[in-house]
Amino acid sequence: MITTREWRLVARPVGQPRPGDFELATTTLPELAEGQVLVANDWLSVDPYMRGRMDEGDSYLPAFELGAPMSGSAVGTVLASRSDGLPVGATVLHQAGWREHAVLGAAEAQPVDVRRSPAPAYLGVLGATGLTAYVGMTRIAKVRPGDAVFVSGAAGAVGSVAGQIARHLGATRVIGAAGGPQKTALVTSEFGFDAAIDYRAGDLTGQLAAAAPDGIDVYFDNVGGEHLQAALNVLNDFGRVALCGAISGYNAADPPPGPNNLMSAVEKRILLHGFIVGDHFDLIGEWVRTGGRWLAEGTLRVRETVVDGIDNALDAFLGMMRGTNVGKMVVRLDSAAADTERTARVG
Repeated sequence: MITTREWRLVARPVGQPRPGDFELATTTLPELAEGQVLVANDWLSVDPYMRGRMDEGDSYLPAFELGAPMSGSAVGTVLASRSDGLPVGATVLHQAGWREHAVLGAAEAQPVDVRRSPAPAYLGVLGATGLTAYVGMTRIAKVRPGDAVFVSGAAGAVGSVAGQIARHLGATRVIGAAGGPQKTALVTSEFGFDAAIDYRAGDLTGQLAAAAPDGIDVYFDNVGGEHLQAALNVLNDFGRVALCGAISGYNAADPPPGPNNLMSAVEKRILLHGFIVGDHFDLIGEWVRTGGRWLAEGTLRVRETVVDGIDNALDAFLGMMRGTNVGKMVVRLDSAAADTERTARVG
């Protein structure tokens, strides 16, 4: 019997989530049944889509149940096993995040090789985050050699990878939007974009037009709102828009206003294509091979923002929603932190 802690949603947020909407509860896990494993979570993922699951029926995924543990991607170590296929000590990827331990059926846990790539990569660049960027640029926007590409949320987990994928696909100019001078500097210096605009400085259309004097051919949208409006203003005829997310409106108590220039999509014959990464898991093997090779070559750069401790998982989520992260926001639990310290001492 294991006593462990888990985060629960106890009230539906109205607008921006508040700490009182959540509870860090202590619970006791049941004994393992045949075919089950006990996993100690080492790394947890917090992601923008989770905000939609906090509302009643407002997301493309089922809403979190009130009073029940929340879920999300996690990587952990098998502590006890009644499954022949998952031995003790195996590292697994699964969806029972937001908690210290989980009891899982063998089919719910996917073994991952942490000798090949570090555990957090399977929550970020080699997981659904990186796959989202790959799908958006290859299957949705279909970036071609010579394209000029604009990416919003370019310092974030998806956006920072999406811009680099566009470059690998032959884009000749890649422009990113981020908040503040520190992030815009990283977009160009670390992630290799040609130019970065600061949305906090205002006049997004003017900034984008200056950064792309010949217009843009592709827009990868993580933000919506004013970013989408600016992109529609600057897109060339027959431009393509991959609608990935609209984080600028996720905490809005009332529906935010949409772009007032949608007629330009008609006039310019622009394709706007929304997508959900879950519809494209057939590409995960292709992406892991391709992205893994780029990582090994050093032509794909990634960043992680690490928050320590299950106690701080909620702060990590709320910070990510405010844009405090660079790259992927992950939560490192005590076992992973101890391993990191031991590795550092040995090294």
